[in-house]
Amino acid sequence: MHTALYALVAAAAVLPAAAMSQDTPSGLKDLVGARAGQSEGELGRRGYVLVRTQTDDDRKWTFWFNAAYGRCVSIATIEGRYQSIVETPVVDCQGGNQQQSSANVGNQQPPAYAGNSPQTGQQQGARYTVDGRPVDLGLVCFGEGHRPAIANRSEWVWNSDRDRYDYGTRSELTSESVDATVTLQLWENGGRIRLPKELVPIIHSGANDGWWALNDVVAMPDVITASYRLNGLNKPKVSMDRRSGRISIRGVSPYEFTGQCDVIDGEDHRRF
Repeated sequence: MHTALYALVAAAAVLPAAAMSQDTPSGLKDLVGARAGQSEGELGRRGYVLVRTQTDDDRKWTFWFNAAYGRCVSIATIEGRYQSIVETPVVDCQGGNQQQSSANVGNQQPPAYAGNSPQTGQQQGARYTVDGRPVDLGLVCFGEGHRPAIANRSEWVWNSDRDRYDYGTRSELTSESVDATVTLQLWENGGRIRLPKELVPIIHSGANDGWWALNDVVAMPDVITASYRLNGLNKPKVSMDRRSGRISIRGVSPYEFTGQCDVIDGEDHRRF
């Protein structure tokens, strides 16, 4: 039993971390599970201002900005209740019309996004550069991901040495769903992707301050494809539909992410 459990844990180590719950920003944990309509006023009293709303198949995302903390949070609502509250990049709170709330903190807007940091990104007219490369396309994609988790099961097991059934627990790998936000930046013949910690393995390689280099980037008229290397066993493939704005990431099962990207509709009716 000990040998099997050790092998199980070792296998999980090369896949995304199996935390049982997604972290919620401090000061907002009590709102998870609350009714959305009743909680909007409370968010305003805590200094958050509604920036925009996005809907998907079975849930609604609202983005709130707190100017005092420079914090942007994404709230997933399912069946009228807050299902999760997660902190997202400040760029998520840009591009929308900031709405009034009962505690509007001076109508302060989030700071302009200018790359990863003053050392790696700077504004260059309407475009910005990362490590000296002009970024042609920046995307913020929010949706649902799946990662491995370890579950404990209680059951009766036959003990041949003692000639009887023993009741105990065993551990097994399972899949866990998480709400997540993924950020991508693309430039000529390359790019990078920033993953939330929920989609980062315990053992990983190639990360630079949370960013992974995109390899094999191919931009076709209707789809953009790429890949990135999490570790030696997991090299997820990325596919972005330029008409619908949907993104799909597939790695070693059950590692995956599907979502909708924030984009601008062009003259040729592509999303990006």
